[in-house]
Amino acid sequence: MSTWNIDQAHSEVRFTVKHLMITTVTGEFTDYTATMESTAMDFSDAKLTFSAKTASVNTRNETRDTHLRSEDFFHADVYPTMDFVSTSVTPAGEGRFDVHGTMTIRGVSKPLTLNVVHEGTVVDPWGSTKAGFTIAGSLNRKEFGLMWSAVTEAGGVVVSDEVKLTLSVQMQLVVPQPAEA
Repeated sequence: MSTWNIDQAHSEVRFTVKHLMITTVTGEFTDYTATMESTAMDFSDAKLTFSAKTASVNTRNETRDTHLRSEDFFHADVYPTMDFVSTSVTPAGEGRFDVHGTMTIRGVSKPLTLNVVHEGTVVDPWGSTKAGFTIAGSLNRKEFGLMWSAVTEAGGVVVSDEVKLTLSVQMQLVVPQPAEA
């Protein structure tokens, strides 16, 4: 069994959502952890855990970020993390997998499937083994209790219910340290 930890310096955890149904707003989480365990070299049996601090949401607009951290959305003071734990992996073609699991946001847990592409595994110039993945999925924010909504004068919604997830992830192999005698 090999264990891999996310390399935050070389990873991005992003989301997009429609605003006024005419533009797309992009955001990210800047404080997160992830661990993967696998016995298969192609990661077809991987088990993954991921956690992001909801207060780390960043859309490059402080007013919007403050609103996202509030009770209207993440309620970050009460629910400091959002978490994903995989339950199974289904092959979906060469280097592609559907990772099934449970996403928990605001204390609400729902099944979620992520489409994962293994981009490759290399040894970096410093001798660390790295594996790269592109991950995509979507969820309905209201299913997780992120209920805030407003309607425009024309009857359109301000924020769409669908949130698209796009992650570019680099995982680093954890090398066990020899036990001291």
